[in-house]
Amino acid sequence: MDLKNKRKQIRWSWLAVFVVLLASCTVSYKFNGASIDYQKTKTIQITPFPLRSAYVWAPMQSIFNNRLTDVFASQTRLIQVNRNGDLQIAGEITGYEQFNKAISADGMSSQVQLKMTVNVRFVNNKNHTEDFERQFTATAEYDATQQLTAVQEELVTQMVRDIVDQIFNATVANW
Repeated sequence: MDLKNKRKQIRWSWLAVFVVLLASCTVSYKFNGASIDYQKTKTIQITPFPLRSAYVWAPMQSIFNNRLTDVFASQTRLIQVNRNGDLQIAGEITGYEQFNKAISADGMSSQVQLKMTVNVRFVNNKNHTEDFERQFTATAEYDATQQLTAVQEELVTQMVRDIVDQIFNATVANW
């Protein structure tokens, strides 16, 4: 065997060793951020959130409640129960408002901000020091030349996603 072939063989051997080492090392990350001790905490009770805002858009309630239960079902191993959950989440949608965000040179509104507020009561029956009641808020903006009815579903879905992420992080992610 000549020197050139021997070098090729050594290179391929090192590459094979590197691939085997790389394949044998595994690193696991959970990107949902949940830090739940499933030995102690097995169930979650999510009570539907009613609309308690002066101004409402009826589909907002079901969009919010579905997203909230879906996130906990897909990102945790908690079993959803109707009563006596180890974790309990309840509350109400308390605010849905729109404000002029920016004024154009002619004095008319050019940008409108939509704001959604949800009051949440969280009880951890396995560790009551984590219990809380607090409000979560999200906003979305749209151009004043558009009608709210044309962009409402998209903006509400965006705000619901943001608020549900905040609730998830505050209740089970311990961030």
